[in-house]
Amino acid sequence: MEIGRVVRANSNIYTVDSAGREYQCKPRGRFRVEGQRVMVGDLVRITVISDREGVIEDILPRRTCLDRPQIANVDQAVVVFTASTPPLDLQLVDRFLVVAQRAGLTPVLCLNKIDQLDPEDCDRILAPYRRAGFTAVGVSARLEMGLIDLGAALRDHISVFAGLSGVGKSSLANALLPGVQLRTGEVSARIGRGRHTTRTVQLLALPGGGFIADTPGFTSLELTGMTRVEVKRLYPEFAGLEAGCRFANCLHWREPACAVKAAYEAGEIDAGRYERYVAILEEVAANERRY
Repeated sequence: MEIGRVVRANSNIYTVDSAGREYQCKPRGRFRVEGQRVMVGDLVRITVISDREGVIEDILPRRTCLDRPQIANVDQAVVVFTASTPPLDLQLVDRFLVVAQRAGLTPVLCLNKIDQLDPEDCDRILAPYRRAGFTAVGVSARLEMGLIDLGAALRDHISVFAGLSGVGKSSLANALLPGVQLRTGEVSARIGRGRHTTRTVQLLALPGGGFIADTPGFTSLELTGMTRVEVKRLYPEFAGLEAGCRFANCLHWREPACAVKAAYEAGEIDAGRYERYVAILEEVAANERRY
């Protein structure tokens, strides 16, 4: 038997890449009986039955598993956003960061369409995230600016793009993958957002190693089921300050003698990041009371 990775799915036929060769595979019938579901991204054991065909025998343990989109073993979420079309929405960016980290993914921030920005504005937007410890790059898919830095961040990882439709996720994939032309969409002037152009899930191999997951997008932004303690732990800029808080379980919200709030008031923590944290915390607290 060989071990390969599922890179595409079409009904009950799965394309498995094994050592650079692709096989069209069906899973064993027992998978349905046992309730096992093969997903794009799965590492699987296959029996090769011809030059182009095989049978999936086993699914190896998954590191991560997403439902929306349905994909396994992704380890990075590239949060793509713009400052122009669609308009900048850092509350949504921070929400993507929280949800991605909770799913076990390492976020990479990608500010696209920087050709429409002054360099100083690009740095101003990305600097708070870099100070917090996130990888954050500015790019222009249209002019192929910043692609070396983005490619370096993606190398040897399986990355899924997250962000509103219209921010340029498919355009970035096209720029990073020579010879691949994914469908892209225009941004609606009426709503300031684009239409989703990707309908299926597949893994696209990067020239330097790793994969981009071409999916309808990392779209689930629900905070239901998340706790306030979880949210706090997803803000890396708080970690080095928490030892100075009076209370070990401090949420850095309404508690007295909070070192994080003191740093915010002193301008040592980005004000926008902290205020958006409080907004997310308030939503999660409301959900906790509701459920």
